[in-house]
Amino acid sequence: MFENFLIRSDSLRNEVRDGKTVGFTLAVRHANYRGCYLSLHNGYYVEVDGTQYATDRQTFEINGQAPRSFDEIRTAVHEHWNYDDEAVLHVEAPGGLAPGEHTLRFQQSVLAAYGYLPTDEEWVKNPPTPGSGAGSDKTPEIVAYRLTLTEPEKN
Repeated sequence: MFENFLIRSDSLRNEVRDGKTVGFTLAVRHANYRGCYLSLHNGYYVEVDGTQYATDRQTFEINGQAPRSFDEIRTAVHEHWNYDDEAVLHVEAPGGLAPGEHTLRFQQSVLAAYGYLPTDEEWVKNPPTPGSGAGSDKTPEIVAYRLTLTEPEKN
């Protein structure tokens, strides 16, 4: 159920830096009603129109901080992501996405926020790959969304 609210449906945008389209962004939410410490957030399975974007092409922006890689976030042990706080996922994709409708397959990977699992110690050392189902907490399935990218009007 929570996976239906992971992405704000009107948030798909191309990201432009220094006049170049470097990728795209999405506004995302946390799937667990308790939120989590950022160090437990492991990234996303992201596939758009059949192209997969691994976590090394993703950065994450939350709590007024500049976008960070998931390797950097792994050390944010005292920083919390609250359930209702919206974050921005930045995905490196030179040229961005074409305007129009896109099929996005998506899964959030957050290690267990409470309790003990036999995999906890191993996953801290070697986090599971998003999309494998391991470490998916409240989002056990890859979910498909239909999102529309609208380019901003040029002045």
